[in-house]
Formats: sequence, C-alpha cells, structure tokens
Amino acid sequence: MPAARPDTLDTVDAAVDARQPVDSELAVVFRGDGEPKTPAGLVESLADIESQGGLQVDSYSLGGTVERLEQTMARMLGKEAAAFMPTGTLANHLAIRKLCGSKPRAVVQEQSHLYNDTGDCVTQLSNINLVPLAKDQAYFGLDELRLAVDRSETGRVANPTGAVMIESPVRRQAGRIMPYDEMAAVTSFCGEKGIPTHLDGARLYMMSAATGISPETYAALFDTAYVSLYKYFGAPYGGILAGTSELIEGLYHDRRMFGGGLASAYLSAALALKGIQGFEARFGEAMSQAAELFERLNALPGIHVGRYENGSNIFPVELDARVDFERFASALKARWVFVYPGETEPGRIHLTVNTTVLRQSNDDLFEAFEYALSRGVTSRA
Repeated sequence: MPAARPDTLDTVDAAVDARQPVDSELAVVFRGDGEPKTPAGLVESLADIESQGGLQVDSYSLGGTVERLEQTMARMLGKEAAAFMPTGTLANHLAIRKLCGSKPRAVVQEQSHLYNDTGDCVTQLSNINLVPLAKDQAYFGLDELRLAVDRSETGRVANPTGAVMIESPVRRQAGRIMPYDEMAAVTSFCGEKGIPTHLDGARLYMMSAATGISPETYAALFDTAYVSLYKYFGAPYGGILAGTSELIEGLYHDRRMFGGGLASAYLSAALALKGIQGFEARFGEAMSQAAELFERLNALPGIHVGRYENGSNIFPVELDARVDFERFASALKARWVFVYPGETEPGRIHLTVNTTVLRQSNDDLFEAFEYALSRGVTSRA
C-alpha cells in the first residue's frame, strides 16, 4: 500500500527526498513508454534470465539469444525474417537504403525522427534525398503523397520515388498516430506504383493499444517495419527490423559496415525477450485502467485530462491556474506517483501511460491526485 498521507508540506518534502522512480512495486511514473530502467534492475533481470538458462552468446550480433529474438519478433510481426539493430536510427536508415535501391529518393514526414534527429544520415551516408511532407503535422494523406510522387516522375529530369516511410506514433506530435484507413490508403497506392514502404513503428505497441489494431495487422501494410526494444521492452538498447527473407538475408553485412555489429548483443536481446512476454496484454490493461482513472479525475475541480484525436498513450492535462505545479507534484511523489512539468505550455502537463500504472489501484491513484490537488492550490488567481 502507498505511504500514509503527510499532513504538512514540510513532511511532504521530507518524504519526497526518499522517493525516486526506481524499481519499486509502488512507483507509478507518468513518463516514458516503458518502466524505468536502473542498473540494479537490469542486473537483477539478467541474473534471473541466466539462472533459467536463457543466455546464449552471439558472435557480433549473430546467433545465440539474438537469433532467438529475431525469430520471435518476426513471428510477432507476421514477417518472414528480422534482424537485430543496435539503434532505431540504423534500422530506419538501412530499411530506406535497401528499399530505395537504385532510386535514391524517399518520402518521409517532416515531423519524423529520421528527418529531424539523425543529422541527415540517410542523405550524407547513403546519398538518398528525403522529401518531407506534412509540415508540423502528424501524418500526410494520400493526396499530398500522390502529388509528391507525380512531381518526382514528371519533372524535367525524372527522379522517381524509391521508398515511402511512415512513422507512427509520432513522438514530436505527442505520440499522435496516423489513422489506419489513411495508412492503408497510402500503402495501397504505393503498392500500385511499385514503391516499397517502411514503417517506423518504434512505438508500434503503443499505437496498437490505443487503437485495438494488432501490431501484425499494421506491419502487414508495409514491406519492412522497425520496432524499438528499449523504449518499453526493458532492453538497454536496440531495435528489430523485420521484412522479407530476401531483404533481411545478408543485412548483417550492412549493419557491420555502419559499425553496428555489436559484440555481446545477447545481453540486450535476452532482456527484450523477457520484456516481450505478455507485454501486449499488460499494456492493453494499463491503457484501460488509465482511461477509467482519467475519467474519474475529470470529475475533480482543478484538473482536466484530455486526449488526442486518433489516439495516443500520451494525454494532455490542464491544471487550474491556482494549482502550483511544484506543490502538486511534490504531494504526488509522496504517494509514489510521478508527474513532470510541460516543456512548452505553462499550466499544461502530459501523462504518458505505461505499465507502471498497474502498480497501484485506481482508488489509490484517484486519492493521490485528489490529495495533491488540495495541497497544490495557492491563493493566486
């Protein structure tokens, strides 16, 4: 059970000093897609895996537990084969590189990670031009894509599109997703045009929990799909790139060429395999519990939990102007509930749902928020 309520802000502050989002059976952490990782927790998990004979070494990311992970993820995503990648950046890069072939032009979202956060790696290292669509939006529609493809094909110098990548959910857009019907329309058009498609599904399992559409169903729309291993499966690093056997076979050569043939990758693979077990069901339960909790919280004065169109595991929160966030957050911490200030909008925070929400009952969480709101109110208008 959570600790007893402190009676004063002084005792709240004293209690907060000892409460950090570590490996605790009580800590509900409304940040990040997965449960917090600590050195102690990772070592404990590896020891547990080893005691059950679950660690088999690899040779520079080939064989052993890494191969078992690749086979498991390929089955889960409904693909013929899969390859371990040390980072999502490399997974997306190699997917685009393979799919484009001799047509060095790829369409991406302007808000995508690949376009914004990788130092133009695809352009600098593979001479592939990225064409950004849907500026400041979560996704592009069929009409915008059709126009971009037509321009590539009918310009004075024909430069056909080699691949189309879709990122969903889009973290730069608060985890907003591309609606399935829109995604299906875009990938169907690409199929008709003979343009290969790639899904940056780093947070694919978040999207599935929000929409009720399975990861395999999403992945089936695309030639290749990437899923993160460290964002929520409990691995310290890594990702999986899945696709046809023809595409994946021999991809380890490209992986090594770009410096990604890591030794001892079995340690991360083993942790991911453990985290995968039952994750889809647990995360679905977490989303259901959170939906019920947020509905209850919206009956309280001083707080409103909203939701984004088309779904997300990230929820915007409006606090009354009289609620001091620091006092509010400190009172929550004393009950092993962790929230964090918004980065851009004063008075607005986000609650990111992950499986830590299952560590406490909704009754306990509701009481924690109710108490924190009462402690956070100031006299300012």
